[in-house]
Amino acid sequence: MGAFVISRRFNDEYKFVFTSRKGKVIFTSLSYELRFECEEDIERFKKTMDLARFLKFKGSGGKYFFKLMLDDVHFATSRKYSTELLLQKGVKEIMTYACKAEILDFSSNESIFGDDENLEDDDEAAE
Repeated sequence: MGAFVISRRFNDEYKFVFTSRKGKVIFTSLSYELRFECEEDIERFKKTMDLARFLKFKGSGGKYFFKLMLDDVHFATSRKYSTELLLQKGVKEIMTYACKAEILDFSSNESIFGDDENLEDDDEAAE
């Protein structure tokens, strides 16, 4: 179905990406100082995505990408596509699945699986 994934940049600011049903990044947001700002913009996009505009570009390397505009403001930038048809498929994926996509938050520095030592203990217990 696709998902919005919140994470942190190297400078500790927040961002989110929209991923396809297959887990491939379609677009990346701008930076946010606070995590809740990501959540608010995701919800705003989901509610007003029919007003979104996709400005298509062809880079100097021959790859295609788009800038996603919301309320005439740059909202996000797509990944690079090798053909214009693949770019169109990316836009279609957004229009089809973004309104019902879940939000996943991977912005905390905590390990999802815990310490490596605990994993080794669990592996031994499973044997």
